[in-house]
Amino acid sequence: MRRNFEILGMCAGWFAVLAQLYLMLQNREAGLGENLMRFISYFTIHTNTLVALFFTTRVFGADQKRLTLFHQKATPMAFTVFMVVVGLVYQLLLRDIGNPTGLQMVLDELLHTIIPVFMYVYWLMFCARTVVSGKQLFKWLLYPLGYSVFMMVRGHFSGFYPYPFFNVTELGLGTTLLNVALVFLLMLLIMTALFFLGKLLQPRQ
Repeated sequence: MRRNFEILGMCAGWFAVLAQLYLMLQNREAGLGENLMRFISYFTIHTNTLVALFFTTRVFGADQKRLTLFHQKATPMAFTVFMVVVGLVYQLLLRDIGNPTGLQMVLDELLHTIIPVFMYVYWLMFCARTVVSGKQLFKWLLYPLGYSVFMMVRGHFSGFYPYPFFNVTELGLGTTLLNVALVFLLMLLIMTALFFLGKLLQPRQ
């Protein structure tokens, strides 16, 4: 059963990311290089790609010594946290922006709703009872921190910000930094909640 989940997660993840890249290139309003940079500017794309890679390493049994990042005990919980944040931010702040139709509507639901829920269910069923230390888990906060720095620097030089609540040009630096801090706080709260939920689900000694 677990392997079936992992195969489904791998297929859904790669389909969503690659199909989104295809649509973005097909409908591009800038040059190819700029469009590719915009594509990798989205936290949603980064995180869904990581999840697709995670399931791929599980399906094909990749060498754990070479892919230690994806085989750490804290990795499934960390990816679940990030996907839940992707889903919540979309539902609360981004769902009413635009009116996607056709394949784009399907991809929006996959990237922001279905795969986040799928990742949470996978973690709950197969990984929640794994003993994870707080130190291992909170090290993963370097990922969104690195993304935030990349997004702000990239936006400063290109003028493109992937999310309206991170748009320094329109909101100003102070408001944007506050929004970044609020998203970090949400992430930290979810991470803490899953950490203690995992503790509760672990068998008693």
